[in-house]
Amino acid sequence: MEIKLYNSLTNKVEEFHPLKEGEVSMYVCGPTVYNYPHIGNMRPVVVFDTLRRFLTYIGYNVTYVSNFTDVDDKIINEAIKQNKSEKELTEFYINEFKKTTLAIGSQIPSITPKVTEYIPDIINYIDNLVKIGAAYVVDGDVYFRVPKIKDYGVLSGINVEDLLVGARIEENSHKESPLDFALWKKTDKGINWPSPWGNGRPGWHTECTVMIDKIFPSHYIDIHGGGYDLKFPHHENEIAQSEATHGNKIAKLWMHNAFINFGNEKMSKSLGNVVYAKDLIAQVGGAVTRLVILSTHYRQPVNFTEDTVNAAVSEIQKMKMVNKQMALKLQAADIDLQKGQPTYINEFLTALSDDLNTANALTHLYDTIKLANQEIRNREIDYNKLVDLFKSINDMFYVLGLDIPYVKMDENDKKLYQNYLKSKENKEFDLSDKLRQELIEKGIM
Repeated sequence: MEIKLYNSLTNKVEEFHPLKEGEVSMYVCGPTVYNYPHIGNMRPVVVFDTLRRFLTYIGYNVTYVSNFTDVDDKIINEAIKQNKSEKELTEFYINEFKKTTLAIGSQIPSITPKVTEYIPDIINYIDNLVKIGAAYVVDGDVYFRVPKIKDYGVLSGINVEDLLVGARIEENSHKESPLDFALWKKTDKGINWPSPWGNGRPGWHTECTVMIDKIFPSHYIDIHGGGYDLKFPHHENEIAQSEATHGNKIAKLWMHNAFINFGNEKMSKSLGNVVYAKDLIAQVGGAVTRLVILSTHYRQPVNFTEDTVNAAVSEIQKMKMVNKQMALKLQAADIDLQKGQPTYINEFLTALSDDLNTANALTHLYDTIKLANQEIRNREIDYNKLVDLFKSINDMFYVLGLDIPYVKMDENDKKLYQNYLKSKENKEFDLSDKLRQELIEKGIM
């Protein structure tokens, strides 16, 4: 299948061809863990999980890495505030982030590195940059020489001359250029490590660069992703370091998702000024929250309003109902649910292959659900068609990460359903109502 993805590096939709046939290497910048994840943190979690699921479904072996930044000034300050060690604080919030990731229907990435696990590698990487003249030391701090990179700004489209004009006001006298950024910060406050330049901790931009460098032996990956706000300076500075070290731009293709907006004052007030993902999921459910995010193309802003949430609630209810009805009809007729073929999924996959267009993919899912509803209502059900629809729809649920359950019926369940149909046919309404309630309570109807 031909896949096209928008490359932020070239500002073009390009055909995607992985560096190694049949395999995809992907790195997405993860959170700085000093608080519960807010709903904005979940956009890349959902977007790149869906990309991973899609690529896996069509046959690729995907290595998906997303990190945890567990050393930062915000972490140190919050640890002091809570009277905890940095490790206690970050481990708690890492676990919370993973819980929220699962609650919104995403899988945990293949590898979830922590910055603190890579400190010796980070020091060695910085030391090499100093040795090759791409970095310099001032009073225990280490800075990267941005002017060494000829095409600095290539990802973000920022003009270096414009940056220099704006930077002169806050020029740091320690730096050779106001554009130079910190690779190592001298400090004795909070968690710190010994280095050739004195005790300190790494700069943010170096951390992801080094983790990619160590996890992927080729030092060059297929896809690097994250939120749009990371393009500059974070991703730009990652590229600069990799250009100096390996002569490459880290990734063949860069992907950036847009933001999440709350366009409804009432909804925002009910959740507070900071909308934690766990609170929204507790209020409306993980599948609903995920569906709102997927309903908009990843490069466009997502608007959470009462209307968009209510629409998602309605669609999820329809999905649950049709899945239950298909599973019930098929199992009652002793049809193996695994027998079906995904014959109705091609247009859905084609939509996703066009720059991960989840909005169009959902349209094809809804159309297929309508077909399933029509078949369920037929007086003479075509079970071969229905089992293929069941397989197709559930495969679509998997790729989109939507947890839409159905009950696997045992012989007692089937007997209960047959008794319900018989009592209904015999107009034994009290009995049929009782049996129907039992089926509802079991989640079968």
